[in-house]
Amino acid sequence: MSTAELLFADLILELGCEELPAASLTSLATALRDGVLARLEKAGIDHDAKGSKALWTPRRLCVMVPGIALKQPDQAQERRGPAVHSGVDADGQPTRALQGFAKSCGVEWDQLERLATDKGEWFVHRQIKPGAQTAEVLPTLLAEAVNSLPLPKPMRWGSGDKVFLRPVHWLLALLGENVLDLELFGHQAGRITYGHRFHAPAAIEIGSPGDYAPALLAAQVQVDPCERRLRIHEDVLRAAEETGGGARIPEALLDEVMNLTEWPSAIGCSIPAEYMRLPDSVIVTTIETHQRFFPVVDDTGKLLPAFIGVANLVSTDPAQIKQGYERVVRPRLADAAFFYDKDLQTPLQNNLDDLERVTYQAQLGSVLDKTERVVDLARAIAAEIGADAAAAAQAARLAKCDLMSLMVGEFPELQGEMGATYALAQGQPKEVAQALDEVYAPRQSGSPIAASELGRVLAIAERVDTLVGIFAVGMKPTGSKDPFALRRAALGLARTLIEGEIALDLRAVLVVATANFAMFQADALRADLAERWYADAPPVSKDKSKPKPKPLAGPVDPRSLVSDPAAHVLDLYDFILDRTRAYYLDNGITADVFEAVAARRPHDLLDLDRRLKAVLAFKALPACQSLAAANKRISNLLRKALEGGAAVSEQIDSALFEQDSERELAAAVAEAQRQAEPMFAEQRYIEGLTELAELQVPVDAYFEAVMVMADDPAVRANRLGQLQQLQALFLRAADVSLLAG
Repeated sequence: MSTAELLFADLILELGCEELPAASLTSLATALRDGVLARLEKAGIDHDAKGSKALWTPRRLCVMVPGIALKQPDQAQERRGPAVHSGVDADGQPTRALQGFAKSCGVEWDQLERLATDKGEWFVHRQIKPGAQTAEVLPTLLAEAVNSLPLPKPMRWGSGDKVFLRPVHWLLALLGENVLDLELFGHQAGRITYGHRFHAPAAIEIGSPGDYAPALLAAQVQVDPCERRLRIHEDVLRAAEETGGGARIPEALLDEVMNLTEWPSAIGCSIPAEYMRLPDSVIVTTIETHQRFFPVVDDTGKLLPAFIGVANLVSTDPAQIKQGYERVVRPRLADAAFFYDKDLQTPLQNNLDDLERVTYQAQLGSVLDKTERVVDLARAIAAEIGADAAAAAQAARLAKCDLMSLMVGEFPELQGEMGATYALAQGQPKEVAQALDEVYAPRQSGSPIAASELGRVLAIAERVDTLVGIFAVGMKPTGSKDPFALRRAALGLARTLIEGEIALDLRAVLVVATANFAMFQADALRADLAERWYADAPPVSKDKSKPKPKPLAGPVDPRSLVSDPAAHVLDLYDFILDRTRAYYLDNGITADVFEAVAARRPHDLLDLDRRLKAVLAFKALPACQSLAAANKRISNLLRKALEGGAAVSEQIDSALFEQDSERELAAAVAEAQRQAEPMFAEQRYIEGLTELAELQVPVDAYFEAVMVMADDPAVRANRLGQLQQLQALFLRAADVSLLAG
């Protein structure tokens, strides 16, 4: 046996359980692996982290870590005791403090070493602490890793007080060929595992970690999830070809079936032709979502009357399994056909009044109340962006009507899709029908926004009403709690505006929506908000802290849910901007670039997007660092001047210039204003900032030659005014003083 084999060994830990929930299995197994690796690292035990594996099946969680050192490294320890001058007396004898320190170290005082530092000389004790045997340390580390697993719904079983996701039936723990002294959930670790429940139920003895996977493979258990996933994928494709088509294999469904099987076997099944008249979404939902089977499609993606089931064994009579799978699918499709036919007999708009019976939120009324608010918002948004306002109102009026259909009652995940299907079948315009499905887009993170203009209008109106209403009743998300998914709604709203390239004054839309809950006229709210929207005022005199809430002028209806509507709008804007920040950080915009633009609080998120791209380009220019530093200096000078009560001239008097650099900067700023202002007005921010980059030379020369805070009050005010003028020019795009160097 080589020296390396004597010093290192492989580790395997397996928890054998009742069938674990498929949704939690992947995250649980990877968390166990990561927990073991983290504890090995903390304990200083050498191991091959890159070669480690998380293995799992529905009946087991397993971690394999190769190349674990059999002994912790020795540790050099140093303890500092009393200072030399206080450790010995005038006769050179040890004081009680030094004697006590030496005793605590287990040595005589004269065996202590001395350490000289720039603060004096100290007594120290140095020793080498031998590393512990890994086999002695591992049981504690493994138990900690298991007990710290994030369990979504832990349970107890039997008469004991053990808690885990499912009952634990066996425990395997080996370091090399040796069993670890580990006890978990009432089981002492051993070298026994079990194969497939039906194919190979007998106990299997594992000699060493390297024997584990091959032994289970021989016992009809594919313990490697990647291999099992690949096997399912290939087997489903083969079975689909045998039925005369190809398989529709969503990644999420493939992952779920992987976590439901140990020894997968695909079986082709058929769908009665009479049910193929149902909408594709109904068939797919029945097959995929409710039964975890794979639909079969032709070369064009059209559904064929077949599906693929995946059994957790290789049957000697696959025809029986095929009949069983068909038997569970057929009644679901029969119910769906009944619901579909009944729903088509009732015009979608006839369900509108029934929405009054469905509560949206206790303080916000019924779903009908919400629908009426969204209708008003959709009409206003459509008019603002040049879309068909009448069509938008009609689509918003029908958007929730499929909630009352039999089909959505049975298949709630089809909300929106069924509304679009029924609307189209009942003669609604195609664009209206399409919008009924797209109102929910993007349905989840990473999924596309609404494709049609009308769909985007509805998606915006729906989310704005939800955000404004739920904020109004005081249910803003806190921590990890977000029962109304407002963070997702805000992100969906931002993505729709940005990716849909919709130029829309978000502040104005929030005002209209808030007025619905404030029982106050939108015009009055706009006027009050204009005074408190602090980015619009001259930047020099602006307090960038949040405005303090104040009552809206005039009487407010006692039924109002919003006591301070203007502050409500500002709070909502900040919330949406925060989610937009996360969106851009995920897409490569750096935090400083986002903050520089967000400081100007653009009303329009498409405008914000253009500014971000411009500032990102500006940051790459050679002049950026110098101009950012200059703007930071200008901000500090103006802030301190205003705090000190110094005057700032609104009109620059060239007669007060004392230096050539003042005149040169004034001329350069005037030329930059002439060139850049039209660019900024047309949101051509990249061109505008590129033009301002030419100011680097005169700005640098100005600060080298000019003392801004001159003794003469008139000169000082003139110079501050000149800087304010320069700052305001840059602020047309962003606060570049916030850019990192």
